[in-house]
Amino acid sequence: MSGHSTDSSLRESAQQRGRCGFMMLRLGFAWSTSSATTKHIAQARLSTGSLLRKNSPRTLYNNWCSGLPKALQFGQKSVLASTRLFWDSSRSSGVIFFSMASGSNGPDRSKTPKHTNRLSKEKSSYLLQHAHNPVDWYPWGQEAFDKAKSEDKPIFLSVGYSTCHWCHVMERESFEDEEIGKILSKNFVCIKVDREERPDVDKVYMTFVQATSGGGGWPMSVWLTPDLRPFIGGTYFPPRDSGRRPGLKTVLLRIIEQWQSNRETLESSGERVLEALRKGTEISASPGETLPSSPDVANRCYQQLAHSYEEEYGGFREAPKFPSPVNLMFLMSFWAVNRASSEGAEALRMVLHTLRMMALGGIHDHVAQGFHRYSTDSSWHVPHFEKMLYDQGQLAVAYITAYQVSGECLLADVARDVLLYVSRDLSDKSGGFYSAEDADSFPTVESTEKREGAFCVWTAGEIRELLPDIVKGATGAITQANIFMHHYGVKEQGNVDPAQDPHGELQGQNVLIVRYSVELTAAHFGISVDRLSELLSDARAKLAEVRRARPPPHLDTKMLASWNGLMLSGFARVGAMLGDKALLERAERAACFLREHLWDEEGQRILHSCYRGDNMEVEQAASPIAGFLDDYAFVVCGLLDLFEATQRVHWLQWAEELQLRQDQLFWDSQGSGYFCSDPSDPTLLLALKQDQDGAEPSANSVSAMNLLRLSHLTGRQDWIQRSQQLLTAFSDKLIKVPVALPDMVRSVMAQHYTLKQIVICGQPDAEDTASLISCVNSLFLPHKVLMLADGNTEGFLYQRLPVLSTLVAQEGKATAYVCENFACALPVTCPQELRRLLLEPFLQVHQS
Repeated sequence: MSGHSTDSSLRESAQQRGRCGFMMLRLGFAWSTSSATTKHIAQARLSTGSLLRKNSPRTLYNNWCSGLPKALQFGQKSVLASTRLFWDSSRSSGVIFFSMASGSNGPDRSKTPKHTNRLSKEKSSYLLQHAHNPVDWYPWGQEAFDKAKSEDKPIFLSVGYSTCHWCHVMERESFEDEEIGKILSKNFVCIKVDREERPDVDKVYMTFVQATSGGGGWPMSVWLTPDLRPFIGGTYFPPRDSGRRPGLKTVLLRIIEQWQSNRETLESSGERVLEALRKGTEISASPGETLPSSPDVANRCYQQLAHSYEEEYGGFREAPKFPSPVNLMFLMSFWAVNRASSEGAEALRMVLHTLRMMALGGIHDHVAQGFHRYSTDSSWHVPHFEKMLYDQGQLAVAYITAYQVSGECLLADVARDVLLYVSRDLSDKSGGFYSAEDADSFPTVESTEKREGAFCVWTAGEIRELLPDIVKGATGAITQANIFMHHYGVKEQGNVDPAQDPHGELQGQNVLIVRYSVELTAAHFGISVDRLSELLSDARAKLAEVRRARPPPHLDTKMLASWNGLMLSGFARVGAMLGDKALLERAERAACFLREHLWDEEGQRILHSCYRGDNMEVEQAASPIAGFLDDYAFVVCGLLDLFEATQRVHWLQWAEELQLRQDQLFWDSQGSGYFCSDPSDPTLLLALKQDQDGAEPSANSVSAMNLLRLSHLTGRQDWIQRSQQLLTAFSDKLIKVPVALPDMVRSVMAQHYTLKQIVICGQPDAEDTASLISCVNSLFLPHKVLMLADGNTEGFLYQRLPVLSTLVAQEGKATAYVCENFACALPVTCPQELRRLLLEPFLQVHQS
């Protein structure tokens, strides 16, 4: 799959297939080469995502290079200067991906492994993929650190993840190479890290790579001193020299030479960069600084998104295109408080058009449901076929929210569709959710070479063979295949533009994309819309059956607390909106899984990950990984969504406990905001705060809203203040580049407009109570909390919010109170009156 970039202003050049559009940049690990390579370079504009405020990546890069021995200086004539890069602006860490190799060969499955290293004892799918390399790999940990110090060897740190396409390529080309394996094992302490398992390690060293090269990517390759300080970093390397491009073998030999002859220079140059990074990545509130103006920040964020909006197919920028749920959720919140304005109407139009086009496109799996990672073209047609859990959770929320706003049934259907996929293909029997499905798979059971998309694509011949029946009543001798191929754009020669398929993996294949409305297709063949819908549904079921017989892509069965928290929100929000008890039960199973398997009761901490073992039972690593900020923030958010959906108070109680623990572990008492990981960890050289909402929202963005919601549900006023302090710490970026933090802008707006408390007084199982709750859930109300006052004055809510005792049911009927700071409007008992009361403020033009 692709890498990512924190620089949301990077522009893609030449649109080709690969993981996403290609871009030529002057960056990466490089040796001087002929100027012939530089003519292909298009320098990136680093305006919104610069890691450093006082020192730009280019300045650090130049300063760093000038301190290196000449044999290791990285110039504009870069080994990677002529490398094609894949850029994904929306994944949270943000990096750039390199494409130099071709194809995606699978392992020879007939051979018994010749080598086995200590990674064979790990639980991570990614680490296990390297367990039979001829490399003496260590997992990240004290054993490796001690070896590096005792033998005084540099560390080679390689970071990737199990569904990373170019990680697979580098493993096959370099880490399975006997000669390279010997060089690595003899001269370095080699550490392999799953960046999804250890995002803290990944963030630190990716920050170094980005700062010293202007970009980064996975696989990430970094060389460290025995005390873990980086001195050289890069990403993908081919195994051997190709023309003027040095390969990994050459890189390793030169580093060995320089480590022996110029070690002091290497160490000092790396230390200078680290010191600059410590200063440059600091995010804190200045004395006397106040919260930025909500209308100004929100309007600027809207304008910046509108500027990058692509009119024809929706989405932001031409290609590659990412779902970007954080952008869509902001735009719907912006519309909610600006409904009467042209800007508000335009914001909603952008959202609905984007979601419709995605639902019709090839990024949406029309046969097996769910969404692929992103589209390599502007029309959402040819995707990168990987499927990630965090996308499914956020897109389910985005689609159901758009349904709340528009009432358009297609959007609710897609939300259900996403949850069907996750329930079927990404669910563990314990209630947890798996992390991802790979893009690559074997085309047939006899194949020895994997191809991207092989599991998902179709030839016209396959479709004709599967759907041969003549359709009675249709115009002419029309088969079901004719209708299906017309509707989904299937062509005899394949429907993938060769420009989107540089390696020829999709030649002659078709990626299904809806080309016509059901009305147009039905009219074209002279049949009714209902009959067409039956035919298409039957055809998709037949294709799904065939797909189930194909070799499946790799499934990463690692279960992460953070991504499970995002998926918990998806099931809770969709279940509440649709009144679907089965979805809410699935959400509660997920919450129970988190409590049982990813909560350490004795240590009072979240655990970051657990794994499906060989016996299909949930297993934990020998040394469990403590939870990071993302884990706490996303789980707290999921629990709050689950509480509001079910009104079961124990979920709110656990959310409060987790928030208190998060404050203890990660809050920066000096500068405000939360650190991404434990700032006291001696193995992490930088204490970072994530300042970009990408494919996943920043945990600080989510925490700002969590604190607000909790304060109104528990009566803790200090959490309102903490939320304000957090937002103030990020005020510089919120004011200048709010488009980098659209989810955080939503929290700024919530502070400005103040959350409403909607209190339903009634019996939990009564029909009139359910009617009022259903009314609330049917509306998109971005600035509210919902609670049920059931009359139990000894219960948690009544103890925390004594004012609830003054709110009672009227005339024996369930009654709704809409309050602000518990100053309440007149009570209502009729759902229609409640709807009017809730919508009335939004129908007025808000003044700043």
